[in-house]
Amino acid sequence: MELRHLRYFEVVGKTLNFTRAAEQLHIAQPPLSRQIREIEEELGTELIDRSSRPIALTKAGTFFLEQCVQILSRLDEAKEGTRRIGQGKKRWFGIGFVPSVLYGFLPELIREYRSASNDIEVVFSELTTIQQAEALKAGRIDVGFGRLLLEDPEIRCDVFEEEPLVAALPVGHPLARKQRIALGQIASEPFIIYPAKPRPSYADHVLNIFRAHGLKLNVAVEANEMQTAIGFVAAGIGSTLVPDSVQRLKRDDVVYRPLAGTAATSPVIMNVRSGDTSPELARFMGFAEKYRPAARRE
Repeated sequence: MELRHLRYFEVVGKTLNFTRAAEQLHIAQPPLSRQIREIEEELGTELIDRSSRPIALTKAGTFFLEQCVQILSRLDEAKEGTRRIGQGKKRWFGIGFVPSVLYGFLPELIREYRSASNDIEVVFSELTTIQQAEALKAGRIDVGFGRLLLEDPEIRCDVFEEEPLVAALPVGHPLARKQRIALGQIASEPFIIYPAKPRPSYADHVLNIFRAHGLKLNVAVEANEMQTAIGFVAAGIGSTLVPDSVQRLKRDDVVYRPLAGTAATSPVIMNVRSGDTSPELARFMGFAEKYRPAARRE
């Protein structure tokens, strides 16, 4: 399979119309249809339901379209970055992050670093911790902030801080009247786990905390995004655990309570390439040191 095949399928998948896709790609429709058939034959599965009017993507086709979009987007980023470097334009520095770290120190760190780095183009990528490892090794980012320890000799993981976990509950829930809530009390209630995929993830970290205390969760629903999970909490579907800094996401229909009798935390981990001695990474890490908990308390 070649890159052009991915571009062909991306356009067909987005337009759901072979004629319109062929026009956008500046090729005739019959060759385009053959190319899509060849992709399906190579993958051994049907990607497009041609009996539907208009045509529709199968489940496999929807998944493949998402992958095509991601791959082609990364390729475009790599091409643009290479072009900028080759033309002697601004240097760039890539930062990857999981969304939940944006409620803590990271926005302030980024703001300070950018204001002092007019000669650097800072590029941001929202990535799971696992995706950060791939992006670091591929050179798409220079540093990542995640919540899982990576067992990869090519990646150096620095536990930046251990952030306490708090319970998120719907307003009016009986447990919301308590000042602190025990894990056992949460385990007995419907629970919202996130992210549902990809795994391993923060979800596994939370499950392991309950297992370590001999508790089994009553999972009511799985969400892919933290904000979706908080929305389910507001809807009264269940409770969940979130990092302490998420309390900055203020909602009138959700309350947060600290945990009792346990030191359950979620680490914020700074990931970099092993052996990366670049001056720019060292400079960024110099800025970051001021945001460690010990430094912030001084």
